[in-house]
Amino acid sequence: MMAVLSAGVFLGGEAYAQEAAAEGGAAPEPTLTAAAGESGAQTPKKAQTGFWAVVVGSGSLGVILWLALFGCGVAAIYFIVDSSILIRPQKIMPQGLVSNVKAAMAEGDVMKALKVCDSEPGPMANILSAGFSHVEEGFDVIQESIGAAADLETERIMQKLTWISVCSNLSPMLGLLGTVQGMIMCFKTLATGAPDVGALALSISQALWTTAGGLSIAIPAITFYYSIRNNANRLILRMQAMTMELIKDLRNVEVVND
Repeated sequence: MMAVLSAGVFLGGEAYAQEAAAEGGAAPEPTLTAAAGESGAQTPKKAQTGFWAVVVGSGSLGVILWLALFGCGVAAIYFIVDSSILIRPQKIMPQGLVSNVKAAMAEGDVMKALKVCDSEPGPMANILSAGFSHVEEGFDVIQESIGAAADLETERIMQKLTWISVCSNLSPMLGLLGTVQGMIMCFKTLATGAPDVGALALSISQALWTTAGGLSIAIPAITFYYSIRNNANRLILRMQAMTMELIKDLRNVEVVND
């Protein structure tokens, strides 16, 4: 079928050429090949508008800004994972520590309870050690020591969460800085006279991409921050209640003054 069609087109073209020659006119030249040659000679290059083109085209300041955003995102992930691992009941108030201290206090052996706390270091062990170390000074001094140690351990736990909050607050500011830089580049392009549409669109893309990058880091970071913080507050309250339960037998300790 293709051979028949080709032969038909060829014969039709020859007949048309002979008829035109008979009338004294020149046979028209085929324009399909010329059009194809022109289209092959002038192939427009597609402008690169992807993410990496935006990053590289934003200049040295833009690259530094993107590196800062990337570092902020990595830091947020690190602190979220670290806090999620450390702020757990098994880490703050392990069941083995509680059981051993209860057994030692049931025997009335404060020194044994102190050794148990030293063998299993942690927030709750540090608080109990502070109380057991002042057992000879009376229950009021024990409570004050435990309260001071509890405040210190609480501050240590919250300091880990503070870094997540820093990342969640810093990333939108970096995104806003990228937006300002993109708008500066945009108006700079307009100020040169006839604007280059490609450069103008690239500047606007830089502004929008950095804003999206900053928000993409900030939204998950602030969500995890409040979630982990609420969990930490609940664990701290449980730890304080458990600590007071473990030291209640020390109320009957008599202080002997030499």
